[in-house]
Amino acid sequence: MELKVIIVDDEPLAINVIKNYIEQVKELELVDTFSNAVDASTYLQSHSVDIIFLDINMPILDGLEFLKTLHEAPMIVITTAHEEFALESYDLEVIDYLVKPIPFPRFLKSVNRILKLKKSHGTVERTSNNDHPSIFVKVDKKKLQKIYLDEIVVVESLKDYIRIKTTTGKYIVHKTLSSFTEELPADQFIRIHRSFTICIDKVQVVEGNSLEIDNTRYTIGRSYLNDVKAKILNTQ
Repeated sequence: MELKVIIVDDEPLAINVIKNYIEQVKELELVDTFSNAVDASTYLQSHSVDIIFLDINMPILDGLEFLKTLHEAPMIVITTAHEEFALESYDLEVIDYLVKPIPFPRFLKSVNRILKLKKSHGTVERTSNNDHPSIFVKVDKKKLQKIYLDEIVVVESLKDYIRIKTTTGKYIVHKTLSSFTEELPADQFIRIHRSFTICIDKVQVVEGNSLEIDNTRYTIGRSYLNDVKAKILNTQ
């Protein structure tokens, strides 16, 4: 599991410290750094990240005001020289509050907390009933929902979440489409688009660059088209 990270801080030295710490943790991938929250906001409009290490006192837009503008915020770790904003930041559901200068052990403790949270959200557990195979998906922090594999119709990507549509209901799970698809049997399910994975047996119509399931038409992505058609038509 490699988590995508950005740093937002107007101090180059502070950025370098966090950058060096990130390089010591194999589960983290630093994808960009920003000296102000405005540029970070623009970046997030077209890119998805898992963690933001965020300073508070910055020009134009401070860290907490920036955080309030995020519709679906990734995990936030505050990195600041000021202790007095801790209460307000926790009201904004940040994961941790690190006070500069930040020692590496304290940074690592924060990262380990994040890794534990990411592992617990959207966990898939298989059952051992071979006659009617099923999985358990974590639909909230505590509830595990049993879903039979032969009832799954379509799995839709919702950025860092997925919507699992079954013959009996719909479930929102905190998990990426790629990771969930990898856990499904490859002979029964196939990714047809960056936003959709479908059950092969549920396909009713294949026409051009689209297919139909339950009277709903889904576009097949150009890069998936040949593999999808070959697999669906060979299994019918």
